[in-house]
Order: sequence, then structure tokens, then C-alpha cells
Amino acid sequence: MLGSPHPRRRSVGPFVRFAFGVAFSLIGSPHVRGADLGEAEKLFRTGKYAECEKLTAGEIAKGADAASWWVLKVRAETARGEYTAAGKTIEDARTRFPDDLVLPLLAHEVYRTSGREKEAAAALAAVQRQIDNRAASTPAERVALGRHLLSTGADAKEVLDRYFNPVVKNTPAYLDAHLAVAELALTKHDRAFAAETLQKAPKEAAGQDPRYHHLLARAFAEDDRARAMKAIAEALAINPRHADSLLFRADHLIDAEDFAGAEDVLKTVLATDPGEPRTWAYRAAIAHLREDGAGEKAAREKALARWPGNPHVEHLIGRKLSQDYRFKEGAAYQRKALDKDKQYLPAKAQLCLDLLRLGDETEGWKLAAEVFAADGYNVVAHNLVALRDQLSKFRTITADGFVVRMEEKEADLYGRQALAVLQRAKKVLCEKYGVRLDKTITVEIFPRGQDFAVRTFGMPGSEGVLGVCFGPVITVNGPAAQGQSPSSWEAIVWHEFCHTVTLHKTRNKMPRWLSEGISVYEESLENPGWGRWMTPRYREMTLGDDLIPLSRLSSAFLSPKSALHVQFAYFESALAVEFLVSRYGLDALKTALDDLGAGLSVNEALERRTGRPLAKLDSEFTDFARARAKSVAPDATWEEPDLKDEADSAAVRVWLQKHPQSFWGRQRLCRGLVREQKWAEAEKELNGLRGVYPEYAGPNNAYELLAVLYRQTARPKEEGAALEEWAKRDGDATAAHQRLIELGAAAGDWTAAARNARRWLAVNPLAPAPHRALAQAAEHLNERNEATTAYRAVLRFGVPDAASVRYRLAVLLEQSGERGAARREVLKALEEAPRFREAHELLLKLVAAAEKSPAPPRPEKNP
Repeated sequence: MLGSPHPRRRSVGPFVRFAFGVAFSLIGSPHVRGADLGEAEKLFRTGKYAECEKLTAGEIAKGADAASWWVLKVRAETARGEYTAAGKTIEDARTRFPDDLVLPLLAHEVYRTSGREKEAAAALAAVQRQIDNRAASTPAERVALGRHLLSTGADAKEVLDRYFNPVVKNTPAYLDAHLAVAELALTKHDRAFAAETLQKAPKEAAGQDPRYHHLLARAFAEDDRARAMKAIAEALAINPRHADSLLFRADHLIDAEDFAGAEDVLKTVLATDPGEPRTWAYRAAIAHLREDGAGEKAAREKALARWPGNPHVEHLIGRKLSQDYRFKEGAAYQRKALDKDKQYLPAKAQLCLDLLRLGDETEGWKLAAEVFAADGYNVVAHNLVALRDQLSKFRTITADGFVVRMEEKEADLYGRQALAVLQRAKKVLCEKYGVRLDKTITVEIFPRGQDFAVRTFGMPGSEGVLGVCFGPVITVNGPAAQGQSPSSWEAIVWHEFCHTVTLHKTRNKMPRWLSEGISVYEESLENPGWGRWMTPRYREMTLGDDLIPLSRLSSAFLSPKSALHVQFAYFESALAVEFLVSRYGLDALKTALDDLGAGLSVNEALERRTGRPLAKLDSEFTDFARARAKSVAPDATWEEPDLKDEADSAAVRVWLQKHPQSFWGRQRLCRGLVREQKWAEAEKELNGLRGVYPEYAGPNNAYELLAVLYRQTARPKEEGAALEEWAKRDGDATAAHQRLIELGAAAGDWTAAARNARRWLAVNPLAPAPHRALAQAAEHLNERNEATTAYRAVLRFGVPDAASVRYRLAVLLEQSGERGAARREVLKALEEAPRFREAHELLLKLVAAAEKSPAPPRPEKNP
């Protein structure tokens, strides 16, 4: 909550309403003609601004006796962009109600947002005089004054406690107080508190107010996009002209690269207020993304026409560019915003994030500290400042254009391997795609998911995200952050570095589907076990309505129906890349990437390089994908047995009489036969199951069950072959790796043992067993450097047999001629095990060797 600046879950950037129109809901002053005013409020709330203006003007002409009529008239006028008329209405109202506190606050906002700086300053002075003379008394005055103080940089907690919370407590039916608290929480990126506050708002009033639904959408925007869009639909059902809700929808459509759809929504806003600045800012961002420099310039000028000093225009344009990975251009716009107002914190905070993502850490961290110093309740700034202190404790490894940062212990355990993977990826992928990187690439591997999320998004809460690439900066959730069943960190690093290559080649101008598709495709080429295979569910989705045409694949990531659909989007995107490469060649893909860098859209580039119209490409890809799906287990059906868990193999066979080709039924039969140790029947059925669907590597796959069978029947050769097939298809199958090490060691096949130890370490280097296995295998293979490194890693775990490990390490060091290091290790071994005979013998050997070797000459002293 705002009382204590804890880290909270991340939020979309706020729509800064103060900068673009009157945010006050000021109805509710005493002595109001309730029924008539309620009618006028309803007209405004439902978007009938002209009718509201007409009704309020008529009541004012009849001698309305409350300032609320004037306030509502001003709101109706500003909603339509009639700022000159609004200024006149305010002046008349202030003459009629000189002691009203709301009116000078309203005047300040109207004058400021219409560029009338002198009048705005005068209104602000009047506000101060009235504050000095009396306290805000009505709920409307208290909320309006609180909002005003926030816009001038007042302490958020003080405003909450002195102005908003007392109204919520004493006048709980006053909706605007609840909305003000929610707005404040959202500006501080505290979406959870915003949602909690909105849930407590008076239900009847909230349900009829589009502002409530809009704020609810912002509170759920990232965690529950479907709920957010439902809230926006509810807001627009009440008021089809509600600018904030329309702009929220346009923002979403821009993220989905549906620029035409966004333009249609923006036209609706401009039909009500032709000069609405945010709308023109969005148009400028769209023009930039379309490489339309003239359109961008014209739209930006219109966005600033009403108030040339408005910093939010450039901030909004830059934020949208950064959300499209145009961090350099986005940062340039934030600097323009700060040129207008050096203390405009949203721009400073966004510039901080942009610079950190560009690898400009000195200025980036400095800005984070400045934002936090200015606003201690800004959760993003608080999180970043705390993270900076954590990162200062990381070890830095540099080589070959890479800066790798890791926690100290993890750097000891797999830092060298991480650098080696990056170096190999650089050699393979840069050469393949014709890229020469001109900047140092920073890779940060985090042992805690919350730290990864803060570095990546500014806020905790990135469940399911394993790595992110910004171009020159890569952030990775390390094995420790992934829980009990980690995915291969090597695959993650390879995947993210591939993004670096393609982003560099396209100058960050590529749709997400193509970027992700290439990375997943390249993962599969490097190691088939890293790739995504056609699961039964993916097969069903590919053959059904979930397959998205090639021309609209970006929507698969930006408007997914579920978490499963996000995963399917990765799979389908890689399938699309495979289709393009297999059908039109790698050169067609590479030159299309060059076209993206030159400013063409992805669809234009694909049409140009394939020589096919988009509709034809869509059709060809659909045929390709569905042919692939049909080739997977073509003879299988997919009914699932409706049997109890304890049902035996005989019961499953009865069920299979009606569903003889059911893959799930046959798998259930195999599991039952293995459990019942009916080995001959099980082997026959498992070989049949494997033949039906050899690609399947999910739970209880045929290879896993065959390995169990062969182990129980003492057939190590066949067991090893089955495990190898499993490991090839699933790079994360550490159970297979572990057993293959045991089989290799038992057969004296130390090459196989070493290979599988490395596979295990690629998934989980945070356990001593794979390091020990690699050390022993490397020692047998006379790979002393690798064995030495692995034994040192084992010692980092504080193992109970440390004396024995140190002795083996000392032997290797002595064999390598490093007698001093060997002596230190053997002495440490004897400290832990004083009666360790072999260690004593080795120490005597080292001492004797030292006595035989002549001492190095001492340097002469200066006379």
C-alpha cells in the first residue's frame, strides 16, 4: 500500500489525465437542484456532451445557485475541446462564486492544458490564497485539492491521509474519492491496491460511471488482459465517447500491431475533440512505426498545438516506441519531454528504463535514484534502486564482447560455461545471419525471479518468463529462480542471444512473432531437445481454429486466449520460420530481415522476398502446418480412458476394444503393464506405442517406460538406447541424463558419461552430483582442466567428503605441474581428515619434489 513503498506487481504506464483535460468530478456541492443536476450528470457520463452543455447553460441562464452547474458545463466543454468557451465559463463562475475553492483549481487546469500559462499561474496564486484563508470543506473540494497537490509534486501519503481517505471514510458513497485513490495507486504502479480500492467503491454509482470501469481495466491490464478488455467494453457501453477508454483500446491495438484498427478508434476520439493531445500523440507513434516521418511530425505538432509545453506528448510517443523495442528512439522522446519539464517524473522514469535496456547503466541508475529521491512511493524506482545494490555484489565475467554478471557462487559453478555458450552462439548465429555486433552485450543471470522481473520490467511478478532480450542487454531467470524443474539455461541463453542478432540486423524493427519464431527455430537446430515438438494439444490446435494465419501471427502473442495459447504462439511462430526457410530458403528470410531494418513492414518484406502475395503465403503456411500436424501419429485417435486410477491393465484392454487406436488408452495400458511387471507384454505394447508417435516426449513417454522395463530386466544396452532417444527429444530430462551417466561409468564409456554430465549441468548446475560426475569422467579421459574445474565446483557445495575431493584435485594439479596449488589442496584435505594415508603420501611426494627443485634466485638488493 502507499503507506509503505513496498515492491508491487508491475503496471502499464499511466494515462496522465491532468495533462490533457479536467480530471475533477466536482458535483456534490451543497444547495444543488438534485434532480436536474442528476439529469445533466447522466448526460455527461453517457457521452452526450453537447446535450449536457446545453442543459447546464440553460440552468445557469435561469439563475442556478450552485457552482456545480458551472463546473459541469466546463467539463462538457473541455470534453469537446472547447477550451475558449470553458475559460469564459470559468471566469463567469469565479465572479459569481468568489469563495469557491474548486473553481480556481479547475481554472488552473483548464488554462494550463490550453497553453494559457499566465492565467494558469494567476489561478494557482488564487488557489494558494484561498487555502491560506480556509480549509477545503466539501468532499468535492477535498478531492479536487488533493488531486491538485499531487500534480504539483506533493507527498502522496500525505495527500492520501489528509484529503482522500477522510472522504472515503466519512462519505463512502462519494465515488470520486474512491476513483482518486485508485488513480493515485496506478500512478505509483500499485495495481493491486488500485483494484482493492475500486472493489470497495459504491457499486451502483460505480457501475454507471465509465471512469470506474476504465480504472479497473488499468488495474488488470497486465495480469488479466481479458478482464481488462471486458472492463473497457463496459465503460464504452456506458459512454461510447469516453476518451480514456477509447485510448486504452487504441493503445492495446497498437501493441497488437493493428494500426488500422487503432486509427479507427482514434478517429472516434477526434470526432468528439479534434485537438485531443493524447490521440495525436498516438498517431505520431503509429506514423513513426510506419516509417512515416512527415506524418509523425504533423501529428506531434497537432498534439502540442493546444499546449506547446506539455511534456506528456513526447513521453507518450516515446513510451509506445519503447514498448515496440525502439528503445533508442523512445529515449530520445523522453529527453524531449524532459526539455519541457526537467522534473516530469514519468519521462524520467521511462528514460531510466530505456537506458538500462540499452546498456547505458551509468545514467540509467542515476535516473532511478533521482526518481526515487523525488517520489519515494514510486515502486519501480524503489525496486530498481534496491536491485542496483544487489547487482553490485554480482561477479562480472568479460570476454569476446560479452559482459556476464552472475551471483558469486553461481559464477563459480557455471560462469565459464555460460560464457562458452554465448561465444558459440555468437560464432554460429552472427555468421549465419551476416551480423557484426558493434556493442558490448550484457548478460545478467539472476538466482531470484523477483530480481529478474525488476531488472526486466521494473516490477516483480514475471511468472513463466525465463529470459528477455532488449538487444544489447539480456536478462535471464537462472536455474535457482525456476524452482524444482528448471528448463535448460543453455537453451534460454541461446534463444535470447538469437534475439540480439535479429534485433541488431533489423534495427529493432521486427514483429514479435518473427523474432520469437527465429529464436525457437535456431534452438531446435542447435539442439533438438531444446525445441518445441508437436504435442497432442498443439496438434489439435493446429488442425483446429487456433492456427493463426501468417499475416496475423503477432496477435498470437498480444491477444492470447490463455497461457497455453501463448506457448502455442511460440510453437506456431517457429513452424512459420521453418516453412519460410524450407520453402523459400534462408536467404529469403535474411533479406526480409534487412527489409525490416530499412523500414518495410513484415508483410511487405515477406511478399517481396518470396514473390507471393500475402493471401497465398497464408494459404501455403496453413497447408504446411496442417500437413505437419497430420503426419504426427496419423493412425492414432485421442479419446481418453474414463477409468478409475486403480484400474488394472485388463480393464484398460476392455476399454481399448472400443477405442483400439486411442493413444492415451494405449499409453495407459503400457503404464499398467509396467506397474504389474508384465515385461513381455509391456515391451510389445511400448514398441507399438513408440511406432505410433515417436515424437512424443511428454510424461510417461514410451522411451521412459522402456528404460524402466530394460533396467528391471537387466538389459543395460537397450536401456541406454531408450534413454538416449528420450534425452534427444527432451533437453530437460535430467532423470535420463543421470541414469545415462551411471550406465556409461559402469561400461567404462567415460565419453558418454561426460556428455551426459554436461547435459545435466546445462539444466541444473546447482547440485553437486553432475559436477562430480563430470569431474570423474573428465579425469578418466585425461581432461585435467575440465576435471579440475568440476572438482572445484563440487567443493562449493560443502560436501561431506571434501577431503577426498581435495585429494583428487591435488592429484590433478600435481599432474599438471601446479605443485604449489596441489600442496595447498592436500594440506586442506589433511585438515579435514588428518589420517588420510593417500593424502600424506602425496604431500611427501610434493615436499620431496620441492626439495629437489632449485630455489628461484632472489632479486639483488639495490645498493
